[in-house]
Amino acid sequence: MIKTLQKKFIITAMTAITVLLVLLLGAINVINIVSVGRETEMTIDIISESEGDFGKLKPMKGEPKLDPPQDFKGSKKNEYDTFMASNFFVVRFSAEGSVIAVDVSRTSTVAEIDAKVLAKEVVDSDRTEGKTGKYRFKLASTSDGGAIAVFLDTSNEMLSYLRVLALSCSIGAVCWLLMLAFVVLLSKKAIRPIARNMEMQKQFITNAGHEIKTPIAIIRANTEAMELYNGENKWSKNIKSQITRLSGLMNDMLLLAKMDENVKAVSAETTRCGEILEKKLADFRQSAENKGIQMVQNIDTELEIYADKKQLEQLFSIMLDNAVKYTDENGKISVFAQKYEKHVKIEIFNTCSALPDVEPSRLFERFYRGDEARTQKGGYGIGLSVASSICEANKGQLTAEYIDDGIKFTIIF
Repeated sequence: MIKTLQKKFIITAMTAITVLLVLLLGAINVINIVSVGRETEMTIDIISESEGDFGKLKPMKGEPKLDPPQDFKGSKKNEYDTFMASNFFVVRFSAEGSVIAVDVSRTSTVAEIDAKVLAKEVVDSDRTEGKTGKYRFKLASTSDGGAIAVFLDTSNEMLSYLRVLALSCSIGAVCWLLMLAFVVLLSKKAIRPIARNMEMQKQFITNAGHEIKTPIAIIRANTEAMELYNGENKWSKNIKSQITRLSGLMNDMLLLAKMDENVKAVSAETTRCGEILEKKLADFRQSAENKGIQMVQNIDTELEIYADKKQLEQLFSIMLDNAVKYTDENGKISVFAQKYEKHVKIEIFNTCSALPDVEPSRLFERFYRGDEARTQKGGYGIGLSVASSICEANKGQLTAEYIDDGIKFTIIF
C-alpha cells in the first residue's frame, strides 16, 4: 500500500512537471518560429522593394548611403546588413510575362536555367508569395510595368528552428530526469506522515484482532457449555450467530491488514487457477441451488498463472460467495475463465435486481456497502476490498461493471 501511494505521488507530480515543461518549451519554440518568420518576411520585403539591387536600398537617416553604422554596441541589423547577409536570387519579367533578366550572383547553389524554371512555376501558380522547397518567394510589380520574383534561401531559418528545438528538448529531458530523481527522493518524505498513520492503523487492527479473539473464544465456549446444561434455544443460537459474524469480520480485517504488505505476503508459484476455480465453484453450488440460482460455467482447467495458491483460493471464495449472496432467488451466475491474448481472463457475472447507485469502482472501497445490502445481506463491506488486494498482490487486476440486470467482475492476470 505504501509503495502504491508513493507511486501515485510520483506519477501525479511528474505529470504536472511534464505538462509544465511541454508548455514552456512549446512556447519557446513557437516564439522562435514566429520571430524568425518575421525576420524572414522583413528580409524578403527589403530585397523585393530594392528589386534585388543593392544600389536601390533606401539611404539611412543621418548617414551617407554606403557608410556602415558607427555604433556597434546593441545596434539593430539595418537594411544594408540584412541585404548583404541574405542568400537569394532574382528573376525579372517583362510586361508581356517573358523572362528578361536573371540575377544569381547572391547564391552559389542555383544556375540561371534552374532559376528561370522555378520562377515560371511560381508565376503560373498565380501565387504572389509563399514557399517552394527551401525558398520563400515573393512576386512584385516593377516601375516599368513588369514584375520581379525574389527567392530567398530559408535554410538558415530551418536550421534555427531545428537548433532551438533540439536544444530545448535536450535541456527539457535533462530537467525532467533531474526532477524525477528529486520527486522520488521527496516522495518518501512527503508520504511519511500518511505511511506512519497507515502503519499505526494496521498495527491497531492487528492488535485488536488478536485481543478480540480471546473473548470471542470464551463467549463461544460459555455458550456451548450453557447449551449442554440448558439445551439449545433461540438466545444461544443468536449468540453463536453473532460470534460467527464477528469472527469472520476479524479474520477479514486481519487478512486485509496482512495484504497491505503484499510483497511479503505472496508466496508465488505456477498454479492451475482454472482447476482451483472449478473446485471452489463446486463448493458453492449447493448454496446456489438452495436459492434456485442457475450456475453456468465455461472454465479452462488447464489455465496456469504465477501466483499464491492459497490467496487464489481465498480470492475465488470471496468472489463466488459475493455472487451467491447478492444474486436474487431464481437468478443466474455465470463463470468464465479462458486465455485472453497473453493473459488469463476470469469473469464472474451475477444477476441483481437492485444495482448499486454508485460507480462500480466504489464497490472495492473498504467497508462500503449500499443501504439495502447493509440491512438485508449481512455482509461486512470488506470482502471485495480483500479480493482487490489479493489481485494487486499477485500482479493482477480486478474490475467491476454493470451489465443490463447484473454485475460483472473481471479478473485479469
